[in-house]
Amino acid sequence: MATTGGDLLTTGQVAKLLGSSRQQVVNLCERGKLPFVKVGMHRRIERSQVEAMLHPKPELTRDQLKSLWLHQAVAGSLVTDPDAVLGKARKNLDRLLQQHRETMTEVWLKLWQDKIDEGVGAVLRVLTSEDPEAVELRQNSPFAGVLSQSQRKKVLESFTRSGWRRAA
Repeated sequence: MATTGGDLLTTGQVAKLLGSSRQQVVNLCERGKLPFVKVGMHRRIERSQVEAMLHPKPELTRDQLKSLWLHQAVAGSLVTDPDAVLGKARKNLDRLLQQHRETMTEVWLKLWQDKIDEGVGAVLRVLTSEDPEAVELRQNSPFAGVLSQSQRKKVLESFTRSGWRRAA
């Protein structure tokens, strides 16, 4: 079970962080629940793996996952025609900011504005990420109209055919 670089911890350090015994950490490693590397005869675990175990990402709801699929399709359009997609998003943002002055929606729209100002890479990360901030940003998306009705319909049909549930 290999991990990539990072801050490596001993099984004892991990046990202390998890509030468990060192043997329980070893068992997690052996069952494949906690990735590790061998350093000589000793297991080492990346701090990020322990953090992920301590603070698991909540699973997306059906609506959040559907939004992710639609925004991943928008990401495809963004990489093929960034000027047109960002232009459409900016136009939508201007209209939406006028409609939602002094509301929580305005806060999210201004965050979108910042991401768009950062460039294509920042926008792509939000469009395709499962991070909580990205999930919230997609609920106030300025990308309406980027996908044609036909494209949108195909994405939603594909989403439905996928069974949309994650493999456990």
